[in-house]
Amino acid sequence: MNLGPLRGPHGLRVVGGKVWFTAEGAKVIGSYDQLANYIDWVLGTGQNRTHMIFVSQDMQRIVTANVSSGTMRIIEKTTQRMGAPPNSGVGGPPPGGPPQGGMQRRTDWDQTVIKVGNGPEGFDVSPDGKEIRVANDQDGTVSVIDIARKTVSHTLQANVRGANRLKFTLDGKRVLISTLGVPDVTVLDAGTRAAWKRIPVGRGAAGILMQPDGARAYVACTPDDYVAIIDLKSLEVTGKIHAGKWPDGLAWARR
Repeated sequence: MNLGPLRGPHGLRVVGGKVWFTAEGAKVIGSYDQLANYIDWVLGTGQNRTHMIFVSQDMQRIVTANVSSGTMRIIEKTTQRMGAPPNSGVGGPPPGGPPQGGMQRRTDWDQTVIKVGNGPEGFDVSPDGKEIRVANDQDGTVSVIDIARKTVSHTLQANVRGANRLKFTLDGKRVLISTLGVPDVTVLDAGTRAAWKRIPVGRGAAGILMQPDGARAYVACTPDDYVAIIDLKSLEVTGKIHAGKWPDGLAWARR
């Protein structure tokens, strides 16, 4: 599909039957309607290199990592009132006159920009929806964002310089961080925020995917041309899937 001026597509997420994406070169995010085969919505971020995207299942909240700007952006759907009921004496009618039945409502998006470390890239929203954790690849730190307050509550010295992806386990108890230039996947205790373990996987790692039952994690070991399988109970590599040259992003596909 020709995206025209929406240059540099990257982050993808499928929610509500639509493909949500970032376009780094155009500084926008958007959604693609698969059935109608067209892009039905775009929104500017005003940030440099908007890279990864999260969309909540109810499609009311979107989160993006903006690598070159060193920011995260929380985008929330709102409903605004336009005009006023006839003869209310408040404000004026929208263009074309007031709608029948009174006040007109319009969907809009509120955006909050949160400064984090340098080079935020991999991030995830906790399963309970209360926190965002983002790995800052240039600093080697992890920023913890309180979603309700929309502020950074903690900055963890996690020693993950060059971090590529970050994922919560499905039970929310641990956080896995991959790094392209380091042979280990770092595991953090989500509660104490301390480093739990480093799991050797190869010469470097990128995409992380959790098995739907929460038993295993799959990690794309890009320089080694395989996907490592990590048992999330023992926190050990239990197998490898040879995936061809330079595996990176991972997703589940239904047959």
